[in-house]
Amino acid sequence: MSATSVLARKWRPKTFAQLAGQEHVVQALSNALAQNRLHHAYLFTGTRGVGKTTIARIFAKSLNCASGVTATPCGTCGACTEIDSGRFVDLIELDAASNTQVDNMRELLESALYAPTSGRFKVYIIDEVHMLSKSAFNAMLKTLEEPPAHVKFVLATTDPQKIPVTVLSRCLQFNLKQLPPALIVARLQYVLEQEGIPFEAGALALLARAAQGSMRDALSLLDQAIAYSGSRVDEAVVRNMLGAIDRGYLYDLLHALQARDGAEMLRVADDMALRSLAFEPALQDLAALLHRVALVQTVPQAIAEDEPERDRLLGLAQQFDAEEVQLCYQIAVHGRNEIDLAPDEYAGFTMALLRMLAFMPAGARTAAKAGAPAAPAEHAKPAQAEAQPAATVSSASLDWGALLGQLNVQGSARELARHCTLESFADGRLALNLAPQQKLMLSNKAAQEKLQAALTEYFTRPVRLVVTLAAAGIATPAAAEQQEKQARQQQAVAAIRQDPFVRDAQAQLGAQVIEDSIKPV
Repeated sequence: MSATSVLARKWRPKTFAQLAGQEHVVQALSNALAQNRLHHAYLFTGTRGVGKTTIARIFAKSLNCASGVTATPCGTCGACTEIDSGRFVDLIELDAASNTQVDNMRELLESALYAPTSGRFKVYIIDEVHMLSKSAFNAMLKTLEEPPAHVKFVLATTDPQKIPVTVLSRCLQFNLKQLPPALIVARLQYVLEQEGIPFEAGALALLARAAQGSMRDALSLLDQAIAYSGSRVDEAVVRNMLGAIDRGYLYDLLHALQARDGAEMLRVADDMALRSLAFEPALQDLAALLHRVALVQTVPQAIAEDEPERDRLLGLAQQFDAEEVQLCYQIAVHGRNEIDLAPDEYAGFTMALLRMLAFMPAGARTAAKAGAPAAPAEHAKPAQAEAQPAATVSSASLDWGALLGQLNVQGSARELARHCTLESFADGRLALNLAPQQKLMLSNKAAQEKLQAALTEYFTRPVRLVVTLAAAGIATPAAAEQQEKQARQQQAVAAIRQDPFVRDAQAQLGAQVIEDSIKPV
């Protein structure tokens, strides 16, 4: 595909009015141009493909248009057409990633002293400015502070944290936002209509989601989709091109969860393994789906009428209580964070599903399905049945560490819980064993009362907490965290000691490793 037909270049906005999004930046620059209140240095920050360089070029046209300094350049004069084609001699674009040294900056600053050749202003656009060396930044400080009247600097970066504060303080800074998927879809639809290429709405939604807020990436992916499908943009083809898969398995999981059918959930997980689907992204997608369900429950108008999955989302929103959706979302997010600690990804993924089953809040709309595990059946009882005794829950069927992660408890009450193990939970009585070395916590009645209140709130029925001192060492959540921390520390120390550079330093310079200074990443 030739350069002239690349969509990202062909459809690059040439005026502020053509820009998609970034209204806050456009409004500020337009006002400054209209009132002739111009600063000498501007800094545009934002992720890739959100319009930093595009806005800089439009700004350069606004400054040099033959009709005068204006927010609406004519687009037809010599300055405008030459800037659009990249031939305007008074517009100097520098890629800081390729010109990091101080010598490059000194050459640029020396040329800034000379008056413009044909334009009203010399405009310097320095892209990825954070890549400049420290000495290069120092060289430009004086010019940035007191530049010639005919010079304007426009700096662009994806990482403003790496720019010295002395440079930041000399610039007007504008942060460009990632573009929302709906806006990207609208732009892609406009481009395809102008190009006369047929498309399916679902395909554009997939491309917008894959672009992750970058219009340039979206147009590049659209180029790829057109080439891949033969001048037609169909959802199935785009899904295949992106390596995306039918998300139906996510809905299958949630339907099985709603029915409290653990066997069906595991069957879906096994099917995912057979299809070689990655489980960590699956947890991410599951959390994203739960987020959309929560949106439908709270703000139904947040889901567009033409959303391809609208009906399925509405169905899930009616099947789950809001608290169930929030709980499952939290478990999915934590499960993704912990999946690297699991024996393998399958175990981490299925454990997250089992947690959803085990800790579904009481008051669920649907009764427990016959044959479901004891713990989910226990939690699925209606809240109105508080007077009835709770089913017996042993420590074997209830993960105390996982339950602790769901409790709304902090401070001393949480510390008490962290140093306990679950002995039993029957007839509303929850018995904990406290690690012997933490026996002083037995006297903290306030902490026990707070923990009991949190358990009562969680199970939505009265819970009587009993804490007794264990006879010997027990595997508490706190002990597990400490063991994990020690293991990570030992691995970090071992990695440092085995590092070739460290070993050479020890052998040749007599260097010593101070283990206390080593922290695991």
